[in-house]
Amino acid sequence: VGVLLIYPIFSSLYYSMTTKHLIRPSYDFVGLANYQAVLSDPNFFKAFLTSIVWTICSLAGQLIIGFTSALAINRVKVGKGVYRTLMIIPWAFPSIVIALSWKWILNGVSGFLPNILVQLGICSELPQFLSDNSLVFLTLIFINVWFGAPMIMVNVLSALQTIPQDQYEAAQIDGASKLQQFWHITVPHIKIVVGLLVVLRTIWVFNNFDMIYLLTGGGPANATTTVPIYAYNMGWGTKMLGKSSAVTMLLLAFLLLVCIVYFAIIGKWEKEDK
Repeated sequence: VGVLLIYPIFSSLYYSMTTKHLIRPSYDFVGLANYQAVLSDPNFFKAFLTSIVWTICSLAGQLIIGFTSALAINRVKVGKGVYRTLMIIPWAFPSIVIALSWKWILNGVSGFLPNILVQLGICSELPQFLSDNSLVFLTLIFINVWFGAPMIMVNVLSALQTIPQDQYEAAQIDGASKLQQFWHITVPHIKIVVGLLVVLRTIWVFNNFDMIYLLTGGGPANATTTVPIYAYNMGWGTKMLGKSSAVTMLLLAFLLLVCIVYFAIIGKWEKEDK
């Protein structure tokens, strides 16, 4: 924890207040000048807005698909393990395998999907899923939803299987509808699990770097540049580690604020359950 977490955080905090450069050995202490420079850069706010939209859309899609899949599989009587295994496959593969596989499928020249769409007459020309400004962001969100929904599905399914069945039986005897059973029995039992999943997925999706970088590198024309990509380009592109560290500290502060809000809501739910 000290080597992999505490030291990097405090070293980034220190470097964020210096002119640290990856090429020049000497640097000076400049206080909050790097933060002022970053916060006055319109590209940073564009990347931040892209990260917000990326996180909200990806998280919403993952929750809807994962939650619906869990509810569906929970009703399966035969072969539940087979369905669960098949649906967890996207989450089981490393990000680099997922990214390169989709990059091959969506390739604008020889990709399987663009060519089949043209052959079927759906498109008149090969769609450029990873280089067209109007398609690239939606394509990345689709891939991220496909990749992340299985994790939510497995966790929600596990929570669903812990709900006592006698509560549903009692509700049926009392004449409760399926919707009433879902709202008054299912939701209260799994909302804590879903809340924790939202916290974890918000952090992971907002910090996502590898999937976007491998698929588009932040392009075209910065259309998919999120805050992690912006920080990477600042640190390893311009070599200005001081400004890059300032970006990462701003990112850390934002995610801590989001987590505080999330955990306050979850804590309120836990008190209501007691």
